[in-house]
Amino acid sequence: MTNQTGQCLCGSMKYEITGDPIRSVACHCTHCQKASGSAYSLNIIIASDQFSVSGGTLTTYTDKGDSGEDLRRHFCNRCGSPLYTEADSIPGMTIVKAGTLDDTTTFKPNANIFCSSRMGWLTQESEITDFDKMPHD
Repeated sequence: MTNQTGQCLCGSMKYEITGDPIRSVACHCTHCQKASGSAYSLNIIIASDQFSVSGGTLTTYTDKGDSGEDLRRHFCNRCGSPLYTEADSIPGMTIVKAGTLDDTTTFKPNANIFCSSRMGWLTQESEITDFDKMPHD
């Protein structure tokens, strides 16, 4: 996935990823459900120094994660698209919203996390690993 680009819905915020992901996940936590307005959030976890943002203005909402530590959710202040999250529980990492990639053909999650709050109608139909909470490597 080296050198990927992405943007918000209106195109005023753009970003570039210049390295390979550390992990690609489908997060089923209740906060991601509410922040995405969907059953889960597809995320790419990368080293923060391999991520850059340009364009308009971001708005940040600070939330508490399951760890009790802060999460900063960054989204376009024009169209509201969530772009990325910074979590104090994983310093030096950036969590990029995979749905904002310009080319999603190379994205494939390698884990489902927070499956303890997965919506009941979802069943595992893939070969990726499920974790009830956030895995700690």
